[in-house]
Amino acid sequence: MELDMVRYLSKLAKLDFTDEELARKAEDMTSIIEIMDTIKDIDITYDPYKDNHNIYLEDLRADEAMPSLPTDKLLQNAVNQDGCFVVPKVVE
Repeated sequence: MELDMVRYLSKLAKLDFTDEELARKAEDMTSIIEIMDTIKDIDITYDPYKDNHNIYLEDLRADEAMPSLPTDKLLQNAVNQDGCFVVPKVVE
């Protein structure tokens, strides 16, 4: 990557670098771009036999409707009996 481009990008990002730091950043960015260019060479075509890891639909069980448990039985040990479970708050 050219030094002028790195200088321009650092100005856009409002970062101050010395000339030595800019040269190192240019080298780092060049190596990152080279790595990204090698990723382009990876074949990402879809192959259903490879991608599904030999899982075939005929090997799966039949999907059959079954009666579920009664709500009263499910909620008998719940703290709140208003038809729902109460869980601890994990996000503020």
